[in-house]
Amino acid sequence: MATDVHRTQSSQKTPAAAPDKAPTGLRQHGPAASVSAVRVEGLTRAFDGHAVIDNLRLDVRPGEFVALLGRRGCGKSTLLRILAGLDRDITGTVLVPRRKAFAFQATRPTPWQKVWRNVLLGLPGKPERAVAERVLAEVGLTHRARSRSRALSEGEAQRASLARALVRDPDLLLLDEPFGTLDAPTRAEARRLLGELWQRRGCAVVLVTHDVAEAVLLADRVLVMEEGAIAYETTVEPDRPRDITDPRLTELRAELLARLGSGMATAEAA
Repeated sequence: MATDVHRTQSSQKTPAAAPDKAPTGLRQHGPAASVSAVRVEGLTRAFDGHAVIDNLRLDVRPGEFVALLGRRGCGKSTLLRILAGLDRDITGTVLVPRRKAFAFQATRPTPWQKVWRNVLLGLPGKPERAVAERVLAEVGLTHRARSRSRALSEGEAQRASLARALVRDPDLLLLDEPFGTLDAPTRAEARRLLGELWQRRGCAVVLVTHDVAEAVLLADRVLVMEEGAIAYETTVEPDRPRDITDPRLTELRAELLARLGSGMATAEAA
């Protein structure tokens, strides 16, 4: 599995002659580069002199599902953007697969276009419609392939967003609050679908969510961010499929909620 490697310095100017500074930019490494799907060491990202991410370390195994919790402003979404390669004004080392995909909350990038065309947006070359239709079938949107994106419901739009990510056949799938706009029944169905897609595809997943129940139902491991670093992590033991009423999950959920504190917004699992 090829990896992207970021070794970039902060945005502050440094003298060109300084020999002890790591090189900037992106370097490609082959399959033997890492046994991790994600490896982050000493990562710092500052805005106006304030470190939103501070000397963070993270490892994600190939095929592992990791959920990331934390109060608003702790750096979760910033970390996800860095892993996606959307923010490279960093200090530290970030190694991620070359094949990665990022899904936000439900979006319709070109609402006037047909769904199958939206799925293929950004892909190199001229992929055929059949490529989009195969992944739309995976997410249960075959019947909507020729619809205009603006005609989709919120739940359908989120499925289309997942299709846009999966059509890239990623080794790493990055999800930033993907179900945040959905009502409880639709969110439960989307959660079930995501779990099935992950098990079928076998890619590593990093999910940012404010829903503690969602984290313990889906993830192999749950991480809690505080002040720009990973402050706590725990493995989720019960086998899948999971039931939120399982006493082990109830106990873990209570532990996570206590750690996050009353200021953490959570959504109940349906």
